[in-house]
Amino acid sequence: MTALPETILQFGAGRFLRAFVDLFVHQANEAGQGIGKIVVVQTQGDGRAGLLNTGDGKYHVVVRGLENGAVIDRVDEVGSISRALVAIQQWPEVLTVARSPALKFVISNTTEAGYNLDPQDRFDSAPANAFPAKLVQVLHARFKAGLPSVTLIPCELRENQADVLRDIAVKLATEWKLESEFVEWLRDRCVWLNTLVDRIVVNAPADHPIAASDSLAIMAEPFAFFALQDKPSASPFVSHPSIRRAPDVLPYFLRKVRILNGAHTALLIKAWPMGIRIVKDAMADPGLASWLERLLFEEIVPTLADQVEDAAGFARHTLERFRNPFLQHKLSDIALHHATKVKVRLEPTVEEFRQRFGKAPPLLTDVLEQNRSVSFS
Repeated sequence: MTALPETILQFGAGRFLRAFVDLFVHQANEAGQGIGKIVVVQTQGDGRAGLLNTGDGKYHVVVRGLENGAVIDRVDEVGSISRALVAIQQWPEVLTVARSPALKFVISNTTEAGYNLDPQDRFDSAPANAFPAKLVQVLHARFKAGLPSVTLIPCELRENQADVLRDIAVKLATEWKLESEFVEWLRDRCVWLNTLVDRIVVNAPADHPIAASDSLAIMAEPFAFFALQDKPSASPFVSHPSIRRAPDVLPYFLRKVRILNGAHTALLIKAWPMGIRIVKDAMADPGLASWLERLLFEEIVPTLADQVEDAAGFARHTLERFRNPFLQHKLSDIALHHATKVKVRLEPTVEEFRQRFGKAPPLLTDVLEQNRSVSFS
């Protein structure tokens, strides 16, 4: 196969992108789509970048779980990454990639605080600390080289994250007094795509045979869903069964938060007082499993049926994902920031159910009442 050019600059070398976008790019390249190779930028530390470079950018994803009732247990090799750069040590090389005529996409998956700015950052920092500031530096280098704009695909779990990131970048470029032509290019010529990403990714089991030979190996559930905003001006990206293009990805956010995340939080409230601490163990309890299914199909799905695509099908997938025999998904992780999650994941469904059906949803009302007396310490 002819060597593919480096068309993607990716901020983030963590588990999720490597078992999600990077895997999809690899599979698309293998299918002859010629998407290109990925240059990964690691912003903190150099351990993962060093391992990627030592291994020629290759690693493995252990895919384990249930899919349509069947047990899936396979290993996928990923070879879409050409090299990894450490921002603090190799910033000039990052800017060289930005000035490459082959570059088409910038992808990111930063932490929850990844869009926060650092008041110490300046345009001539090498590099800036905050991710949006680094992004402005990268895009400005490309603009000054007289090269075409790029398509940006941020994968952070925030509503309309591309719009948010664009506005932050434009504001920062304006405050740095960069050229008005660049600000216009940044805002209007670059293509910013909102996304919704959904896949559970964890470390590969230490006792899996691949773990001994691949320290970058990770494990993912079979389910993967990538809602990608569709804009005619965007560079053509991966065609993949897990990718759904849509003019507006917000309905997919609503579906995930109310069904999958709502079910997680409701299950936590019911299972914790019973001494259950793992999601799949809760699903192994016949009473809890039956209760959660009723909650989904009698109260949550009916409030969303005409607002999102295939709410019932997504709910069925959710129950199957919760039963994944390979995942040790801790309820204590779901309990983090619990009060906020209840307000976002459950309370809106209660109100919408009441407005739609003229009565309170009995199961959700009961779980919210029980929530008042549950302590997760």
